[in-house]
Amino acid sequence: MGRFYVTTPIYYVNAQPHLGHAYTTIVGDALTRWHRLLGDDVHFLTGTDEHGLKIQQAADAAGKTPKEFADSIAPLFEAAWERLEIANDDFIRTTEARHYRAVETLLKACYDAGDIYLGKYSGLYCVGCEEYYVEDDLTNGTDCPIHKRPVQHFEEENYFFRLSAFEQRLLDWYAAHPGAIVPDFRGNEVLGFIKGGLRDFSISRTSLDWGIPIPWDPKHVTYVWFDALTNYLSAVGYGQDQQRFEDWWPVNYHMIGKDIIRFHCVYWPAMLMSAGLEPPKGWAVGGWLLVGGEKMSKTTGNVVNPLDLIDDIGLDGFRYYLLSDTPYGQDGDFTYEGLISRYNSDLANNLGNLLSRVATVVAKKCDGIGPAPAPNSPLAEAAAAAYAGTALAWDQVQPSRALESTWHLIRATNAYLEANEPWKAEPGPEVDRVMGDALEALRIVAVLASPAVPETSQTVWERIGLGGAVANERLPHSATWGGYPGGLNVVKGDPLFPRRQA
Repeated sequence: MGRFYVTTPIYYVNAQPHLGHAYTTIVGDALTRWHRLLGDDVHFLTGTDEHGLKIQQAADAAGKTPKEFADSIAPLFEAAWERLEIANDDFIRTTEARHYRAVETLLKACYDAGDIYLGKYSGLYCVGCEEYYVEDDLTNGTDCPIHKRPVQHFEEENYFFRLSAFEQRLLDWYAAHPGAIVPDFRGNEVLGFIKGGLRDFSISRTSLDWGIPIPWDPKHVTYVWFDALTNYLSAVGYGQDQQRFEDWWPVNYHMIGKDIIRFHCVYWPAMLMSAGLEPPKGWAVGGWLLVGGEKMSKTTGNVVNPLDLIDDIGLDGFRYYLLSDTPYGQDGDFTYEGLISRYNSDLANNLGNLLSRVATVVAKKCDGIGPAPAPNSPLAEAAAAAYAGTALAWDQVQPSRALESTWHLIRATNAYLEANEPWKAEPGPEVDRVMGDALEALRIVAVLASPAVPETSQTVWERIGLGGAVANERLPHSATWGGYPGGLNVVKGDPLFPRRQA
């Protein structure tokens, strides 16, 4: 047990929440729910990024001030996360006073360390990425590789961060902290960036005023990374509550997409080193959820609204698909047909069917009262393996593997029932033994699956007669075979997951 601090990226308020935002946020939510089951003191942070040229342009197009525009969009993210039952402990906006104080503190620390200097920038810039590029980085020498549209030429006086001075320090740090970036192949990408040579990067702009002023030169506003990345410090008291900051920093995991890996895993630890702060303990780097083979974005027009899918498939059906269908770190291809297929096979046919058949047999053969499990059940070994596999996978931030391990126990229990056919037997000790084992397996499944499908797990918990909240169980004790006491009322209820047609 200990403290466990996890963050999502903060999401730009130039557009409403979409499936890509939901994906990273749900993975972070499930990971932190798992750590709550372990008894950890958890802090889960998400929020919105509200400064910069992209926001200023979107506000101009909407006929609003940047702050008015941000105020109209940020609550949509909060509402979406509430609808998705995201159990975040904080929601930070970069327009908050606590964030301004933290940014100013970090800037001043790096400036005092001699790692920020004034210069002139002349180069190619993508508004969508809020990032400068060199020609070799561009598609066909003209287009942003992410947004597939021409970059713009900018020239102005900027402050720069001396990233080039941190190449060896970063390599040494990563050598001393193997496995800090998961999956491993993403860590190899980061080492490739560093070994390829690091260029100093711009940290300020004078051509816009929608941002946090540089403390020692207020005609400059802070540009992107010293603003956006600092939210992870702002939310735990940096620059204002030193004791709280020391309690929570360094963060355990930044949940990020692969497109922002360079900024989070190269720029950010260098900035923290400059300021005399510990780098993060870890980064969990996800791939993209593609639609039609392309990253979801407002620009490409292939945005999927997660709330529409919840209305159609249910919240837990949606959460389960996102967590189970794509190994975290790889790109996934979202299709409605895939969503329905996964729903029908794993949820309706496996978990839903198991609960239904157990409740039916208990009602007919056991007078609706669930028997206790046998201590030496053949399912005990399957349950132990399910817990071990699930725990290892969550430790590696691999939710799809965690769910596969949990579902092994569901499949083993269905197979156990098929082999014993209690529905054909006369009521008595043999039926009681089989049904007690199945109920115990369902109890353990409810605990292990609860980070991914919290509502469903609570329903399973209650239908097999258990009281309280499954989220309040504690591992590993609650995954130990023999916890179902027997003598409880078992209720069949409506189907957990009625089959759907694509």
